[in-house]
Amino acid sequence: MLLEHIIGFFLHPSEEWESVRASNTPFSRVIFHILLLGAIPVVCGYFGTTQFGWQIGTAEAIKLTTGSAAIIAVLYYIIIIIAVFSMGWMIHWMGQTYGASQPLTRCLVLAAYIPIPLFLVGITQLYPVLWFNLIIGIPAASYTVFLLYLGIPVMMEIPPERGFLFSSAILAFGLVGLVGMLAATVILWGFGLGPVFTT
Repeated sequence: MLLEHIIGFFLHPSEEWESVRASNTPFSRVIFHILLLGAIPVVCGYFGTTQFGWQIGTAEAIKLTTGSAAIIAVLYYIIIIIAVFSMGWMIHWMGQTYGASQPLTRCLVLAAYIPIPLFLVGITQLYPVLWFNLIIGIPAASYTVFLLYLGIPVMMEIPPERGFLFSSAILAFGLVGLVGMLAATVILWGFGLGPVFTT
């Protein structure tokens, strides 16, 4: 079921959103999807940073220690899960403003499927070279935004015009959350909780 939806979102996204809406996915399956897909960038990032290391230009690759990478991976995973659930809750809460009151489960399904391109592109973190990750990551981020704007009107059962405004509000919430996460990362690093590199 999950694989079919993933393929469908890339081959015929409009029809796939209709299919997802009609399927009434149970809450337990939504949780499973989030936990499984969210693990892709985390696991790949762990192995990429400990085995191959980050490389910018022709500089020597910088690797993390396994202990430091493990702590970062766990925090990364927790943040991904919190982000998806926060997005689902925000969609549910904002739905009242846009005349789109839907069950929280449907909003979580929407929040779980929107970032599929970002979850899948997480596999590139096995080869953590900046230019390579940017070349693949930017189109994935763009397609994620496309799925958001396409999915909100279908899943929330509102007209496309209202869906555009709703989607823009959700996108703004996501961007604010991203900036907040980056600020928290800088603060934590300032307290000495940054990554530990191998020598």
